[in-house]
Amino acid sequence: MLRALIFDFDGLLVDTETVLIDAWVQLHEEDGLVCDRGVLHHIVGHTDVVHDYWGAYAPEIDRNLLGERYRTAARALTLAAPPLPGTLDLINAARDAGLKIGIASNSTHAHVEGHLAHRGMLELFDRIACRDDVAIGKPEPDVYLAALRGLGAKAEESIAFEDSVPGHVAAHRAGMRVVVVPNPSTAHFEFPHAALKLSSLAETSLSGITRHFSLVPGSPDR
Repeated sequence: MLRALIFDFDGLLVDTETVLIDAWVQLHEEDGLVCDRGVLHHIVGHTDVVHDYWGAYAPEIDRNLLGERYRTAARALTLAAPPLPGTLDLINAARDAGLKIGIASNSTHAHVEGHLAHRGMLELFDRIACRDDVAIGKPEPDVYLAALRGLGAKAEESIAFEDSVPGHVAAHRAGMRVVVVPNPSTAHFEFPHAALKLSSLAETSLSGITRHFSLVPGSPDR
């Protein structure tokens, strides 16, 4: 029986990850400097990573001003990013089938809920579990376990949707089947725990997912 779908947010429902790299590249190009996109590709989906993002700049550069410029560029690109193809169709079909819908994110509630509200998507989710709800973020399973508890669902009755390596590891460690949908920032990685890998959620449907996993949608109380 399938009773719940749990989604990552950044890079999966909205590509807020590639645009962060785009903003970083944009500033370097504006200032006539060269940067390596691959550096940030390897940080996507992780937390608590210490890295000097501005190593190409002279030591005397005003890092505060640079940070302000970056945040302005990143915010503009992020707010303009639409829900990724197929996400709303899958979520709405799952809700119509009576499934519980959750989010398990390595970002904060303020970030996730703010972006969902901006796109009119906040009310689509029954439970939003974020990094600030747990002691340790992905790749540990804590945030997925928090989402499962909040939904009243068991891991074996739920499917996780992820785009990053640490995210899919976290869902796997929580005991869930994992559908991996890489974005441009994560497509070059290997996903050893993926039960299904897609290039876009537009490639599938709720019926396609249930057929693939031989599951029947249940109707838990909302």
